[in-house]
Amino acid sequence: MQKESLTALVRHHMAKASASSSGRSAHTVYGGHEHVLRQTLIALQAGSKLDEHENPGEATLQVLQGRVTLVAGENQWNGSPGDLITIPDSRHSLEAVEDSAVLLTVGKPPS
Repeated sequence: MQKESLTALVRHHMAKASASSSGRSAHTVYGGHEHVLRQTLIALQAGSKLDEHENPGEATLQVLQGRVTLVAGENQWNGSPGDLITIPDSRHSLEAVEDSAVLLTVGKPPS
């Protein structure tokens, strides 16, 4: 069994994102290429973004801190702490409206 404090991870990675020229920091909380389930904490400074990219497979985004906007084509979804957003099966991007932290959960067959 493994236990991690998301609160501590958010604090640590928000500091790393603040010090990074990209304004981002990420950490795999659980999983990896050998697992079906993968959870990644992503910290973003206000105004930074993840550029448009392919759908990673079946995935959700849980907003832990701040406010974010997920954009897929003409559609967009705003997320605040406690929101769970299902990531659409299409190219999409993510922008931090405020300093933000999200938990990305992806389920896909091991490679």
